[in-house]
Amino acid sequence: MNRGRGPGRMATDKPKARPMRVLIRLWKYLSSFRWIIIGASVMSVLSNLLGLVSPRLSGAAIDAIIPGAVDMPVVVRYVLMMVALALLSSVMSWLLSAIMIRLSRSVVTRMRKEVFDHLTTLPISFFDTHQTGDVISVLSYDIDTVGASLSTDLTQILSSLITVVGSFIMMLTISPLLILIFFFTIPVSVLFTRYRSRVVRPLYRKRSKTLGQLNGYCEETVSGLKTIRAYHQEEEFNTRFQKHNDEAIHATWHADHTGAITGPTVNLINNLSLAAVSMFGSMMYMLGGISLGGVSSFVLYSRRFSGPINEFANIISELQSSLAAAERFLSLIDLPAEPADAQDAVRLEGSKGRVEFKDVSFGYTEDVTVLHNVSFTAEPGKVIAIVGETGCGKTTLINLLMRFYDVSSGQILLDGRDIRGLTRDSLRRQFTMVLQDTWLFDGTVYDNLAYARPEATREEIIAAAKAAHIHDMIMSLPQGYDTIVTDSGNSISKGQKQLMTIARAMLMDSSMLILDEATSNVDTQTERDIQDAMLQLMQGRTCFVIAHRLSTITGADCILVMDKGRIVESGTHRELLQRGGAYAELYNAQFDRTEAA
Repeated sequence: MNRGRGPGRMATDKPKARPMRVLIRLWKYLSSFRWIIIGASVMSVLSNLLGLVSPRLSGAAIDAIIPGAVDMPVVVRYVLMMVALALLSSVMSWLLSAIMIRLSRSVVTRMRKEVFDHLTTLPISFFDTHQTGDVISVLSYDIDTVGASLSTDLTQILSSLITVVGSFIMMLTISPLLILIFFFTIPVSVLFTRYRSRVVRPLYRKRSKTLGQLNGYCEETVSGLKTIRAYHQEEEFNTRFQKHNDEAIHATWHADHTGAITGPTVNLINNLSLAAVSMFGSMMYMLGGISLGGVSSFVLYSRRFSGPINEFANIISELQSSLAAAERFLSLIDLPAEPADAQDAVRLEGSKGRVEFKDVSFGYTEDVTVLHNVSFTAEPGKVIAIVGETGCGKTTLINLLMRFYDVSSGQILLDGRDIRGLTRDSLRRQFTMVLQDTWLFDGTVYDNLAYARPEATREEIIAAAKAAHIHDMIMSLPQGYDTIVTDSGNSISKGQKQLMTIARAMLMDSSMLILDEATSNVDTQTERDIQDAMLQLMQGRTCFVIAHRLSTITGADCILVMDKGRIVESGTHRELLQRGGAYAELYNAQFDRTEAA
């Protein structure tokens, strides 16, 4: 997947955004639900205000209890009011949680759709240089982390803010003198929490990164498990997995362990303040400066006042984790899409299929050139075969033709027009591709064959399947063309999957055909059948065939022999053999290996 250009990394290696900028950008996803948020905020305010009344009622009930003369009706009234307020507050809190969970689900759905839609617009170079598992980690883990924070952390922060402000006002009305205690403890808690947040945020960022790398390694290993077993490399890959796993576990443990220190420490500070309130409150009661009920109410309010501060310290780690996840999500969203077509780009409605490369040079990076001054012409309806050792630039040439990448210098002309002056969509519609790597999606055989032409009739699909010599196999399946298949195969061999992709290509009414080692996964007899079908398919189409098995392209109109990014020979099969050059060496080497086998 990386094509030898280094391990794939997410774009989060760039300088990190400030937390406030991340939060402002996340607000974009919440702003469309502003009325729901306003309603939830009002409900949160009311719920917490109702909860703040109970300590005052509790103090009044205590003051109504006079030794030897208990005013029981007053006490009962206050108790019933407290119960009613508690029930009403609980119901509103439950409704608030339900609303926020639903809001979180909607936001996560929008985020995930936006990421997926954006992925489809990214240039091929992104997928060449990034691990699939790392991208999936953003789609699943990181977005879920942000969603969980929206549904829980935001409501807790809002509730904490209301409770702190309300409790402070209530304590101020009871005893302004006792509040002085918090002028010492609260700054200590705030400064400590701020310091710890700066410490733990990079750790959670590293945790997200290592988890993404672990997912990428697992995805690549599982997809290549057959090859790993065939070469008895299980132990080696287990060792590599253990290394990635240890890194992810260590990063997770370090982040969680460091973050977990914040809550208990702030809790200790708050408990010390509560002890001080109890001690000084008792002294004031003995001196007649406050009633017993006032002391009780103040202690309850002090607990409510310090409780949210402690809760905030506990969720600060989750917030840091969410911010790190949001950074990865936003970094992926910020990646530039495939460059837009030029303003004067022309839509190509039909093509004759004449392709000309004029002194084309290209490099995936600025410092490494992989194609050097490539020039050739493919006339309409001709078959152009491209051969050479692995890494000589065959697939790169096709990538340029499809404008997955743009040339560094030179021109590629289609019917005399520079392809950079054509819209990408209309250009790519002129090609039908059959790749070495087969791909089937979850669906019926019929849907997979009709993928590029949903409007194709059943008769056309069956005719294409027969031409690709796959009709009999399809009819042997349990439900024939209505059998459900997946990319994993469902007992369909790799060669049969390749035949299905070839049949799918036969349905396309395009002027040019690209075959990237399309017959590499079939046996010799099936290969001959496909060759016959392909001869009919190629009639009137310009065909580009990338081949390693030279026996499959002996009938090509022109064979381009590439070496280290250059065309070193060109001509027909017979001409090149008679020349006795690079092609003859390749062909004879394959013939000798076949004879030896």
